Amino acid sequence: MGFKVGIIGCGHVGADVAFSLVTQSICDELVLVDERADKAQSEVLELQDMLSLTNGMTRITAGVFGDLADADVVVTAIGPKTLLREDRMEELIETSQSIKQIVPQVVAAGFKGIFLNITNPCDVITSLIQEISGFPESRVFGTGTLLDTARMKRVVSEAFGVSNRSVEGYVMGEHGESQFVAWSTVRIGGIPLLELPEAAGVDLAQLKDQVRAGGWNILLGKGWTSFGIATCAAALLLAIRNDAAAVFPVSHFDAEEGCYIGSPAVVGAAGIKCDWMPALTADERKLYQLSADVIKQARLTV
Repeated sequence: MGFKVGIIGCGHVGADVAFSLVTQSICDELVLVDERADKAQSEVLELQDMLSLTNGMTRITAGVFGDLADADVVVTAIGPKTLLREDRMEELIETSQSIKQIVPQVVAAGFKGIFLNITNPCDVITSLIQEISGFPESRVFGTGTLLDTARMKRVVSEAFGVSNRSVEGYVMGEHGESQFVAWSTVRIGGIPLLELPEAAGVDLAQLKDQVRAGGWNILLGKGWTSFGIATCAAALLLAIRNDAAAVFPVSHFDAEEGCYIGSPAVVGAAGIKCDWMPALTADERKLYQLSADVIKQARLTV
């Protein structure tokens, strides 16, 4: 039996996740579900039109929640009707209402796989999906700070004149305003950034602001963000398919903090295998706890 993925929500993000999965031949079967059946069917037709030019033969269909019963992973990519919101927490009322309607129907259909959440605010919505579904926390996780980490690698690579592939490290905490760059984890070519002589002339606070503002700057220019987060989702789905045991900074349950929050974890075929928490400085640990408090406070509202 092949690897089957369902995507709920065929807006900019859901459609780009589908495009990434098909062009990279990550899944054998892909089902698109949207409140507008005609929108889902149109996306399917366009993906099918390009299929002969890809390296795979993905089976792509538009469907309903019942078609997700035997999916290995369901991706929730439900966006708000109004896109230009700087603080992702502003989306919570609208997106939480959608999740409360959708998740029970997916579970009732017989789905027993992994929920991968993109819907914002990512950490709170991921927690809500886990609670409603009743699934083990290991089988419900979100993209978290993976995209923020990718943005950090771009910003650092530009500041230091190196390839972003040579930058390691993590952005942690909320996928939102309270996130922070764990500078103690950041390395360039294996060398801790803070030990590099060049770091003395770099304003780390300014770099952090560039990372946090990255998504907003894209929103202002094109009205939405989708390429980056779709690529993040594709990478996570590939890790699940291949049981890769790969480390990603995702939104998963931190038992010590008692909430879903972005931090490194090992991702494989069963979802979250274990966390992979780096040794943080005292200041970073404080920032992590403050971010957890923001998430927990927002979670109380839904």
